[in-house]
Amino acid sequence: MNEHTARRQVWLILALGLALRLLISGQFLLTPDEANYWQWSRYLDIGYHDHPPMIAWTIWLATRLFGQTEFAVRLPTIIGMSVASAYLCLLAARWFSWRTAVQAALLSQSLLLMNGAALIATPDGLLLPCWAAACFHAAVAVESGRQRDWLATGLCFGLGLLSKYTMLVFPASLFAFLLFSRERRAALLTRQPWIGLLAGLTLFAPVVLWNARHGWVTFRHVLFQGGVSGEASEFTLRYLWEFLGSQAGLLSPFVFLFLIAAWLRGWRSPLPPERTRFLLWLSLPGFAAFLLLSLHGRIYGNWPAPAYLTGLLLAAALYGRQRLWRFGIGVAAVMSAALLLQLIQPALPIPAKWDRIAQETVGWDALAQRLELARQKMPQPERTFIFGLRYQFASELAFYMPGQPRTVSINRWSRPNVYDFWFEEEPLVGMDAVGVHEHKGMDAVLREVFEEVAPEEVIIQRRSSPWFGSEELRRVYLVRCRGYKGGGLRWRPKLAGDIRATAQSSSGRSVWKE
Repeated sequence: MNEHTARRQVWLILALGLALRLLISGQFLLTPDEANYWQWSRYLDIGYHDHPPMIAWTIWLATRLFGQTEFAVRLPTIIGMSVASAYLCLLAARWFSWRTAVQAALLSQSLLLMNGAALIATPDGLLLPCWAAACFHAAVAVESGRQRDWLATGLCFGLGLLSKYTMLVFPASLFAFLLFSRERRAALLTRQPWIGLLAGLTLFAPVVLWNARHGWVTFRHVLFQGGVSGEASEFTLRYLWEFLGSQAGLLSPFVFLFLIAAWLRGWRSPLPPERTRFLLWLSLPGFAAFLLLSLHGRIYGNWPAPAYLTGLLLAAALYGRQRLWRFGIGVAAVMSAALLLQLIQPALPIPAKWDRIAQETVGWDALAQRLELARQKMPQPERTFIFGLRYQFASELAFYMPGQPRTVSINRWSRPNVYDFWFEEEPLVGMDAVGVHEHKGMDAVLREVFEEVAPEEVIIQRRSSPWFGSEELRRVYLVRCRGYKGGGLRWRPKLAGDIRATAQSSSGRSVWKE
């Protein structure tokens, strides 16, 4: 295969992958997290409780252009993952060959990690293209030394910070590469990389401003997620094996082993040493950081995702011509295809109680219709609001109920989330409500914030499987409430010293208006 043919194959592979994801994206319901991020787009801001604002901004734009649909909600991350793959292939072609870029293209389109980040609209689907772009421009900047290349690197870093805080690992990794590279260390004494860094931080400044106005709530959340809970963190192996298993599943076992082999072999590989070290420094430290964190708490499988990009490129350069490598990509493609099919039709013999795809994507539209019927039967439907005792339920109901109404998450007994910042209590006081929750007996607890609460009504949702027939998917409880008293919208910490607790300011919250 000559280089011209290989180049054409790269773009064909990426185009086919993009077309397939666009075709699938509107065929299944939003997951709770996706519905939550869609809710963010209805309350545009320069910062949010959990993550930076890029996911909300891009969903807002896509839904304005293409309507309030699943396709539009997922469009930004679908495009984002194609951009990430393109940058990865461009770096492969620049540093190795277009034949290596073909292997990078096949790999990026085959991995469940990449397909999941594209088809499930979360901040990862926007972080990965920013990370890939930053790596590409940094690689060019390291060799050229030009200010424009360092500026492009910094801007991509800033966009990544607007997507997810994991992007902070990028400049630390790049700094380590420059510091320990005898040939490139002098770049740290020039102004070019620092101007790029300043440009990126400038893009991120609005998020810092938002947090300064809201008690640094996002950074508190990130610290809590990282295991800083106000109590001493204990060493444990409990989550290590879970972490490694999730990575082997998301990358596929063979590709994960190739990645580890590339990290081990890379320090003495036959490839150009400086380029190899760049790919290692931009991948291995990020993975190592999350590996160490897994010794103190649970690490979600998607968190190390950006650290894999340059590591996978190194693996493709080292092993791309081996037969076992092609077999590994084939296994990854089969795994992805099976789970993508499961998104549309329950084709795999997985019982509903273990089928996370079904738990996340099935039944939300039917539940929303049930809540709408209950609201219409209330004495004053126009004075009845909809709530969930988890933000996930509130968001799904907001998307799938007729007219996509405003919904409330009653957070008092759950955990802090973005709903804490959207509404004042006063406009809701005295209104009736219809809500849904997961735990039997919560109707008694809800009497703390409502004048009257009718006995809860169980709703059993089912899914139809060709393997198991009609199965119970989830059991939730519908409650009808009269006379909201207030005091339910804001989370109340159960433990003194909880790092997530802040003195919430009421400024900037929306006025309730249907």
